[in-house]
Amino acid sequence: MSKLETRLTRQLASKGVNDAKGTAIGLLKSRGQMDSSGALTAEGKQRQALGADGRAKDRAAKASGGAHKPSDYVYDKKTNKATLK
Repeated sequence: MSKLETRLTRQLASKGVNDAKGTAIGLLKSRGQMDSSGALTAEGKQRQALGADGRAKDRAAKASGGAHKPSDYVYDKKTNKATLK
């Protein structure tokens, strides 16, 4: 199990999602980050390499509609969210 899959599974389980592992795998496959055999794709490996903080900053930057770069954000480990500096 990849670090990306493990983290997503734990996040879904903490939110009370039934079959958190199956849901995580389904999400990763639908995002193109995992192939049908369960291996990470190139995109999945890239997302995994970002780490939790990098993914949070990237999500925040995308949500800004391009107004900000990931480097404009600071990561809060307790909430797993990134906010502007």
